[in-house]
Amino acid sequence: MQRVVRLEQALETRYMAWLSFQNQHGRNNIYIAANPLRPGSRKRTKECIALVRHLYLDIDEEGDARLAALRASELVPPPTSILSTSPSKYQVLWRVESFNFVQQERMLKLLAIAFGGDPACTDCNRVLRIPGFLNRKYDPAHGVTVEHPDDSIWTPDDFHLDAGVVNALLVAREISPSKSQSKHSNSENDWAWVSHELAHGKDAAKLTRELASRRSDKPNPLYYAQRTVDVASARLWLIEGIRFDDVITMLESRRRFEFPAALCSARAREIAATAEGMIARRKSA
Repeated sequence: MQRVVRLEQALETRYMAWLSFQNQHGRNNIYIAANPLRPGSRKRTKECIALVRHLYLDIDEEGDARLAALRASELVPPPTSILSTSPSKYQVLWRVESFNFVQQERMLKLLAIAFGGDPACTDCNRVLRIPGFLNRKYDPAHGVTVEHPDDSIWTPDDFHLDAGVVNALLVAREISPSKSQSKHSNSENDWAWVSHELAHGKDAAKLTRELASRRSDKPNPLYYAQRTVDVASARLWLIEGIRFDDVITMLESRRRFEFPAALCSARAREIAATAEGMIARRKSA
């Protein structure tokens, strides 16, 4: 059974003692609403939300690489809080003002698409983990921790995401083979072929055009080809010992005539971070 209480009640001494006991000995998870409820609310439906106080992003796949990309991005301001909810899984929050509900949900969707967040976590009545409490979704339970990169309060003008930018900045899920892919999937074959061609000195521009032509079944073949070639290139350069910052510069230079300057820079950083994460996972496997 779900129990909903206001923050004032939850902070009372007796209630805090009960929460502490439940955290250590109970089986239920304890959450906090990202946005305040209307007075007297006993539910947390959308109609019960009083106002928009936070934007948030739930990252539960490739968390370290995607968080690194978000930190490096110039399209969004620094987060107010970053919750580590379990290994490589994060909830990112921005304290905001002047957002209405329509603006908030639109921006939540853009954030999820741009940075690889959970697309289901884009409603105003979302609940979040609480630092110091246990995430009992896993066995053993994981203690939730938090860092606070910035204490600013942000407005809609501080977020530079729109449909056009996000379409070009779509964060691909793992380009290398995933568990859900068949042994000989098209994406796996593309990745292996591109990596082989790059390792043997094939020109990246020609390779991009060829891959886009081969994968006309994709919704956006050129974007798919650009990203596949660039992630494979970044991975190869990092393995060869090229500095992370130099990899970013090389990616920016390659696509400088294909993307706006700010987007090109943010994209290059995100791709370099993705490639770095792929290498790290391979080493730890």
